[in-house]
Amino acid sequence: MNLLIFLTHPEPTRSGYEKYLSPRHPELTIKTCGTRAEALKHAAWADILMCFGPQVKTDFFKDTPNLKWVHSLGTGTDGITDSPYLGKDVVVTATRGIHGVPMSEMAFLMMLAFNRDMRRIERQRGEQAWERYPGTTLDNKTVGILGLGAIAADMAPRFKAFGMKVVGISRTKRAVPGFDAVYTRAELVEAVKDLDYFVLLLPLEDDSRNIVGAKVLAAMKPSAFLVNLARGGVLDEDALLHALENKQIAGAALDALATEPLPKGHPLWSRPDVFITPHIGGYCDTYVKDAAMQFEQSLANFVAGTPEKMLHRETRG
Repeated sequence: MNLLIFLTHPEPTRSGYEKYLSPRHPELTIKTCGTRAEALKHAAWADILMCFGPQVKTDFFKDTPNLKWVHSLGTGTDGITDSPYLGKDVVVTATRGIHGVPMSEMAFLMMLAFNRDMRRIERQRGEQAWERYPGTTLDNKTVGILGLGAIAADMAPRFKAFGMKVVGISRTKRAVPGFDAVYTRAELVEAVKDLDYFVLLLPLEDDSRNIVGAKVLAAMKPSAFLVNLARGGVLDEDALLHALENKQIAGAALDALATEPLPKGHPLWSRPDVFITPHIGGYCDTYVKDAAMQFEQSLANFVAGTPEKMLHRETRG
């Protein structure tokens, strides 16, 4: 079987999957590509594709006659399952259950950077200025999480350990361990009113595109911070700019953006109340091995002819 790995990450991460899988699975002929143009040259050759959904969106699957399985290296499958060119019989699986720790730590990084004004710390260090000022604590603050999947379930008790009140927003109202309250998406505007921090974790789907828009941002407290660790498309970035310019919220940390990389000259780059990171929330030192092991488990069922047992398989109509 021919496995095409398309990954734009730098070395050694890009080749890490091949180095892990190749000696363990001689039945696979593996080709690793670092650019879309290179990957497209080998797309028709592949029986299996391993990739991140946003990197293959639009017309990537136009010429993939041999493709039988696409494995997303991320939790989301947008860019894959929503492609009109993907064959109906192609199996799609995702990588899930390994993001809780790194994503939680990324959320804390962003929140603490705002609380302690990390930009001021760096500015004063550059100026060699010794100016003391008070920070803000997470204790007794309220954090809201939009999207109550596996990552949120892992994140909530970590927030509780910092003495925070944790509010969830989900499709349906339900009791979820680790959460003090849960709202429905229909109650989103009401749910954000008392939040000090608003963390976005939900996948990008038709009903979640721009779900955090002008009405939601206007309902937030002027002292509140937004942290997007999900997909850029769930946040209306024009509405965010308006909210920041009009001081409707205090700041935003964006690890996911509608266009990636964020174009040079974009106004979000230069705002002092915004942190931009290059979609690295779940990306950590153990990611390659953890993700490859999930692929490996699904591979065994794929080869055995039991695709229904593959891990985190997407249901397709």
